This record gives sequence, structure tokens and C-alpha cells, in this order.
Amino acid sequence: MGFALAEQSGSRPHTGPWTIEAVEALPEDGYHYEILTPGVLTVSPAPGTRHQRASIRLATILAPACPADLEVIQTINIEFPGGLLCEPDIAIVETAFADTEPIRYPPERVRAVVEIVSPGSHPQDRIIKPRLYADAGIPVYWRLELDKAPRLIVSELRRGRYVQVVTAAAGARAAIDQPYPVELDPADLVGRAGG
Repeated sequence: MGFALAEQSGSRPHTGPWTIEAVEALPEDGYHYEILTPGVLTVSPAPGTRHQRASIRLATILAPACPADLEVIQTINIEFPGGLLCEPDIAIVETAFADTEPIRYPPERVRAVVEIVSPGSHPQDRIIKPRLYADAGIPVYWRLELDKAPRLIVSELRRGRYVQVVTAAAGARAAIDQPYPVELDPADLVGRAGG
């Protein structure tokens, strides 16, 4: 199955199934490239302001609380069996492996992933990616919903599927203990700093 990447993304057309190596050869142009279905490229535009604010602020909350054997990293590539490649908004990974400066992370080196749901990413962040993460055994999945009032859903992997353990609504601080203890109010993640 061939898939031609749009010229507006700044890359050349591609024929044939997409591979991880072909994705890695694409220019860094602000788009996010993933292979969520074998051989098919998923292209997402750069995230909007609200999404970026939430990502930066959430990483800033997670990083100081992180144990020394773990590290918070934004937008890494996780390689899954079958040539699948996923780029979560935030990942909590093993520090020792991160220190090797890998281009891709195997799922067993990832302790938690965070997806921030944008208007164009609902199916990926709510259905497709959680299934990939669960099938690969990633222990914790956070999903930050930005529609209207922000809401954080924290899920743990139990018997091969994610089970919701915390739902944090905007306007109240929530104590979350997975993958390690932090407290946050989802409302603090999206507003303009200082206002």
C-alpha cells in the first residue's frame, strides 16, 4: 500500500509502505510523524498554543518529582513490534537507557506515557495509542483532555489493559501516585503564565 506525503510538509513524495527508517529520514519540519498502522504514515501538525503550554508545564511538574532512575522527556520515538512508531507528548523513561542517547526507545524502557488530546488527535490518543501502549506493557498512561475545562485521566496497566485510577478535574488539586507521587490542578496547565 503506497502513501504519498503531502508536499506542504516539506518532504518528497513516498511510495510503498512506510518504515521507521523512512520516517526518520524525513526533515524536522514541525510535523509529527508516526506509524500507528503497519506501513501507513500518520502526520499531525505542530500542536497549538494550549497544547504546548500544557506539555511544557506538565513536564515541569513531573521532572522535579522524578526519581533518579527515571527521566521526563518530551516527544520521543517509541518503537513497537511490526514496524510501528509512536511519539507520545511526554514519556517517563529509564535514565540509564536515556543516557545512551537512543534515537528510539523500546517500550520496556518506558515507565509512563502522556498524551495531550488535540482537536485532530482524538482517535489516536483515546483509542489507537492506548492500545499500542497496553499491548507493549507500558505500565502507566496519562491522557490530558483539553476540551473546555482541562481534565487529566490516569490509567494503570492491569491484565493487559488500562484501568482508570484517577480523574483530575480543573479547579482542584489531585494527588497522583503513578508512576510516582505528584500533585497538580489541570487548570494550571493551560492558562497564560502570570495571568
